[in-house]
Amino acid sequence: MLAFLAGCTHSDGTTGVTAGSAYAKHHELRVVLQGDVSNLNELLATESQAAWLNQLTMAWLVRYDRNNRPIPELAVTVPTVDNGGISGDGKTITYNLRRNVLWSDGKPFTADDVAFTVKLINDPKTNVISRLGWDDIVNVEEPNPYRIVFHLKSPFSPFVGQAFASGGGSPPILPKHLLAHSANINTDPYNALPVGIGPFKYVRWQRGDRIEMAANPAYWRGRPKLDRIVFKIIPNRDTILSELQTGDVDLWPIAPAAYLSRLQALPGHRVLRQPSYAFNHIDFNVSHAVLTDAAVRRALFLALDRRALRAKVSHGVGVLQDAIFSPRSPYYDARLGFTEKNVAKANALLDGAGWKRGADGMRTKNGRPLNIEVVSNTGSPDTDERVELIRQDWLAIGASFTRHNYDVNLLFANNGIIFSGKFDAAFFAWFPPGPGDISQLYSCKQFPPRGQNDLRWCNARAEAAMQDFLATNDFARRKRDNATIQRELIRDVPTIVMTINEDLYAENAGLVNFHPNNVSLFDDFMNVDI
Repeated sequence: MLAFLAGCTHSDGTTGVTAGSAYAKHHELRVVLQGDVSNLNELLATESQAAWLNQLTMAWLVRYDRNNRPIPELAVTVPTVDNGGISGDGKTITYNLRRNVLWSDGKPFTADDVAFTVKLINDPKTNVISRLGWDDIVNVEEPNPYRIVFHLKSPFSPFVGQAFASGGGSPPILPKHLLAHSANINTDPYNALPVGIGPFKYVRWQRGDRIEMAANPAYWRGRPKLDRIVFKIIPNRDTILSELQTGDVDLWPIAPAAYLSRLQALPGHRVLRQPSYAFNHIDFNVSHAVLTDAAVRRALFLALDRRALRAKVSHGVGVLQDAIFSPRSPYYDARLGFTEKNVAKANALLDGAGWKRGADGMRTKNGRPLNIEVVSNTGSPDTDERVELIRQDWLAIGASFTRHNYDVNLLFANNGIIFSGKFDAAFFAWFPPGPGDISQLYSCKQFPPRGQNDLRWCNARAEAAMQDFLATNDFARRKRDNATIQRELIRDVPTIVMTINEDLYAENAGLVNFHPNNVSLFDDFMNVDI
């Protein structure tokens, strides 16, 4: 499996426009978004696609290179213990900032912008999903306009790779000169067309249709090769395929596996296939009565034929494993393995937990049917197929489910279906941050609205490991902590990893120098052209 994953079907050009790109608009890249975003200000948005947009238009202190390693962006160097940027006790982190950097409106960037953004994040009136790490900041010191020092109340090891880092799930740095006097950041007009420090700048957001960007001539690295990027909002996947065929779009990021063979057959196109950090999963809301018992959750897990699901729906794309970290992650642990379907064991667990079968084969306990309220997104035929196959697997052990489909924005809004807990089981994908901290997803302290633990899962052993991970800069120790967390997730089954994703990018053959990493897809875009 690892040897297979090391392969990549991408062939790159380095200059010029490749044959087969007759429909390309030279120096204008048209990219698919499968749904609109709730917000262009990533401080307030929850969708991964908002992060893609921000990687092109905004800035952090640290970015990620094509090998998923943090590199300097607005910081001159990445702070470490060895270079003195992180103090010996882990509680003081110092960044030296680049000079002569401008916002896309021409105003200068300074340490004031960084300090202001921290204040905004920690303001209780700001509708951020999580303040993990940020609320550990005791003080922000600005010795001069190009040096900023964070004093933490306790060590927070993911800070450098997560806080103000493009691949860490962090909001970008925001402009103090535009937002310092905002009456309400949650509703400020800035959120619809942010000003940033990226190779591109926002031009227009036509909701439900497109988001347009232009090259930013004020970008400190210089002007990118592309003149324009247009993100076309196309929720229906068959429509996307048609637009690729007609040449109306050039790039489909994270295309579904069910479309692989059709994409490979498109003339004038190619498919980049590479392993991902993301994982498809089923989250259980363990606070709901039917799912409070781990025996029920494990029975539902054992009833699933994940191998068949990958073959039938994903066309063999994806990595089968029980743990959440990708084989490309430094926190991958091969010892955690993969559990095969076992209907007999699943039935035995439910029998032992007091769920009795009726004449119709369905189970009840104390008059309550074993029925799961399932939520998923609209506009995804492969998701529809996967959900219906899962329905059959669960029917085989006497469990039924009622399915509810929602638009992506409603599913993932701050007060939407998932974070409000209006589900028993939810089908979607998570993307663990590059630094390996998963406490935002699984800590007892991170239930919505404080964080993203939509499972409402709290496990003492996992919690202790998460807190230890946050406290140490020793990588070996952090890796042991993450192994503990993953073992508890597998044992307790608040979530089921269906597959570790493989990312598929369908691209016009004329696209050159596109090298997405596993952490932040659009971090390396200066030399991309078409």
